[in-house]
Amino acid sequence: MDGKQAGSPPMRKPGTLVEDLAMGQQVDGTIKRITDFGAFVDVGVGRDGMIHISELQLGSVEKVSDVVQEGQKVTVWVKEVDSKKNRISLTMVNPDRKRISDLVVGSTVEGTVTRMAPYGAFVDIGSEREAMIHVKEMGDEYIKNPSDVVKPGDKINARILTLDKRRRRIDLTMKEEEEIEDVAEMMAEAEEEAEELPTLMELRLKEAMERQEKKERKGKKRKERTVAPSDVVDDIISRTLESHRNES
Repeated sequence: MDGKQAGSPPMRKPGTLVEDLAMGQQVDGTIKRITDFGAFVDVGVGRDGMIHISELQLGSVEKVSDVVQEGQKVTVWVKEVDSKKNRISLTMVNPDRKRISDLVVGSTVEGTVTRMAPYGAFVDIGSEREAMIHVKEMGDEYIKNPSDVVKPGDKINARILTLDKRRRRIDLTMKEEEEIEDVAEMMAEAEEEAEELPTLMELRLKEAMERQEKKERKGKKRKERTVAPSDVVDDIISRTLESHRNES
């Protein structure tokens, strides 16, 4: 006996089938185990793949069990394959979605409100991450509750206000384009005014020069008080001589 049980499936060489997977490939699998940080999926290659909690869906997830359960059949996409470590990273977010790097600030997008927050709403615009509309960007008037303007499931048109590619964040606005241009003009004017303001070094130099001038003026006045004009000196000498003659 060589130690193998009769009828057991042949041993697969580690990494052989894992290497056959390609990034972006769609595969079907079964949730084998869930943890606080994600779920492990059997995709039929002799090694379970792993879906991180941030890759379970577009929006944030508090608990993995809120999205998937053990034994559940799922469709996933290969995010990364490390054949050396025999590791498979998966995602349940379709990679065919638009990348943040492909989006353009100022462009108009159509989306669906997915969830609400006290400070705004999250919107699926077909990108790899949800976009967010802050309550102050929902209109001109003061809005206390975002739910007074939009609700989950609403289809909206919005404009991309800012993009943070490093943090993978997309901010939208529902305000008119004119208002955005006005804000941009105000920011440009503020930058120009800031450039015209004196620098700290210039202010310090000006203060030093003013102190020096003030010191010189004080010194000049002090000198004028201590040194009498020549005609005054002559007058004093004359009076002294005359007084001396009269005494004689």
